[in-house]
Formats: sequence, structure tokens, C-alpha cells
Amino acid sequence: MSTKLFAAGTSALALTALLAAPAVAGPTYSSANGGTFTWYGQLNPTFQSYDDGAEDFSRLVDNGNSGSRVGFILAQPFGENTLKFRFETSLSLRSSDGVNQNDTGDITNWTRSDLRHVDLSWETARYGTFSFGQGSMAADGATGIDLSGTGVAANASVADAAGGYFLRTSTGALSGIEIGDVFATFDGSRRGRIRYDSPEFAGFTVSASYGEDILSTNADTEQYDIALSYANSDLGDFTVEGALAVNWTDRSGAETRDTIASAAVLHEPTGLSLSVAGGDRDTGGNYGYVKIGYSANLLPVGKTSFSVDYYDGSDLVSTNDSAESFGVAAVQKFDKQNIEAYIAYREYSYDDTSATTYQDGSAILAGARWKF
Repeated sequence: MSTKLFAAGTSALALTALLAAPAVAGPTYSSANGGTFTWYGQLNPTFQSYDDGAEDFSRLVDNGNSGSRVGFILAQPFGENTLKFRFETSLSLRSSDGVNQNDTGDITNWTRSDLRHVDLSWETARYGTFSFGQGSMAADGATGIDLSGTGVAANASVADAAGGYFLRTSTGALSGIEIGDVFATFDGSRRGRIRYDSPEFAGFTVSASYGEDILSTNADTEQYDIALSYANSDLGDFTVEGALAVNWTDRSGAETRDTIASAAVLHEPTGLSLSVAGGDRDTGGNYGYVKIGYSANLLPVGKTSFSVDYYDGSDLVSTNDSAESFGVAAVQKFDKQNIEAYIAYREYSYDDTSATTYQDGSAILAGARWKF
């Protein structure tokens, strides 16, 4: 394991050095009538090493926790209101959750499903925001509230580090069950949708949306959801954020209801944080997640953050099955370059009521996210 960690650390340093040039931050261009155009994006290459209990696999991939992307926003104010158009697409680079023992994946394979936003919104000061087009449903991100500073390397979506790999049985055979199958979050999605977000009141915002999968061929998927979110950094020494959402999905007549939530609190003077998340699907499956984090200004280049987390799920593939994951992560920010260099280690274990037993797996990610 020490050799793998050394290799991962070396790769992280190499990636950081590669990207550690002054950031070309996406500028904002303004017109005479107050309109603006802003472009943005990020690159997040990472070295991935996965051990399925019998074999090791090492690859350069895109970090599935926060994939590489590019986009722009057009905004035009009308008095106290603003009309916005947003376009954003994934770069569709080979993802950490898109490779496995048998498939190295394409280096890039863009399809229309990689469109994240093609979205028109009308933001009003009195009545909230109305959105139409491809974009986030109200429940999207409801399981991802995190103030630890290590979210780029470790969060409730524990399968993102190696979700495409198959579990290996005790006999050495690949089981056909993927990591992503047994470590779900039930988080919301992006759809072609209509959405409403209320004005903020005492830190609270109510959101609701209805959408369909308009990018996949013959998807026949309809969704509607409602969410309550909270954010407040004016609580003395504490910053508190949270979200609660319910999402109803109809896929070709098969209906499910997911109830999901997450919350985080950060004690600013000490840098200590606590993040929790959980979800339940009415047709079967539930999980809980907890993370403890610590951030401090140990280096002049930017904040250093550490975290340890634990995921526990059950009934996600079959009745009375059990999935557990333990992870540790470290992230170093480089403020001037808009870079977060990271290294993370995660273990996976799974058991069910069948006669089959499964070997534990482990993953290492070491990379850097550059935002521009």
C-alpha cells in the first residue's frame, strides 16, 4: 500500500506542477446597456489506482466527483430583475467512475447527454427565480452539502472514486455487481425542466421542479421534486448549511420516491467541521454518511484541509444487503492559481444474504482541480 500511496502522491505533485501557472480566470464582458457575458470552466485530471482484492488497476482519469467542464452565462438586467442564459457542457473525459477491470473507457466520447445546462432563467427580487430548459432539478445537490474543504476528493458520493469497477468474489471471479450499484446517494439530477426557486427568507429557500430526460434516446423518464435549503454564515463562530428534498421518478411506468438530505456545520475559529447525509428510497434502499473535517492555514499558498468519512448503506441491490465505505482525504489550495491539489484513499466492502462472499476493494485518487 505504501508504494501505491507514494506513486499517487508523486502523480499529484506532477499534476499540480503541470497546472501551477497563473490562472486565466474567465473574464466578464459588459455591454453599454448593462448586459454581461462570463465564461468559466474547470479541469480535474486525477491518477486513479483501484485494488479489487486480487488485481491492481492504475489509470489517468477525470475525477467523477467534479468532472471537467466549460460554460458561459449571458445576463441582462431589467430594472431590479435579471434575464440569464446559461450554457454548460461536460468535456466528457474518461471518468473515474466510468472504467472497470475490463474496460479502460474512451479518452473522450462526447454525446448530447453531456450537456449540463442549456437554461433560461428570470430572476426577480420579489418573486424568486423561474427557470426553463436543461439544468438542475430542485433536488440536485441535496445530498452534497459539505463545508470540510475536501469535497473535491471525498464526499457522500463515495462511488465516484471507482464506481464502474466490479466487486470480486472470494473465488476470484468478477461478480457483475458494480461499486456504483451498491453505494448510491439518490441525489437529484439534471433534466429538461421547469423550476421555481423562492426568495430567501431567514436563510431558507423553497424550490420545486418538473422535468423529463430529453437528452437520452427513448428514456421515458419523468420527475418532479421539491426541496428546502438553508444557508447562514451569520451565526457567530459557525457557518451552517443544509438541504432536504423529495424526488418522485417515473421510468417507463416504474415509480420511485426518494427522500434525501444533507447538512454541514463549520466552526470558523478552529476549522473543525461536521457533514452528514442520508437517503431512503420507498421501493428499497437507504444509507447514511458522516464526515469530520479540519481546515487550517498551514501554508501561505492557501488553506489545507483534511477529512475522514464513513458511509453505511443497506438494501441497495438486494434485501438485507450491506455496503460500507471508509475514506480519508487531504486537499491543498493554491489561491493564486485557483488550484486544489488532493489525495484520497477509500475502502469498499459489501455483503448480501446469498452464499457468495465478496472481497473488499480500495481506491486512491491523486490529482488537481483547476478552475478558470
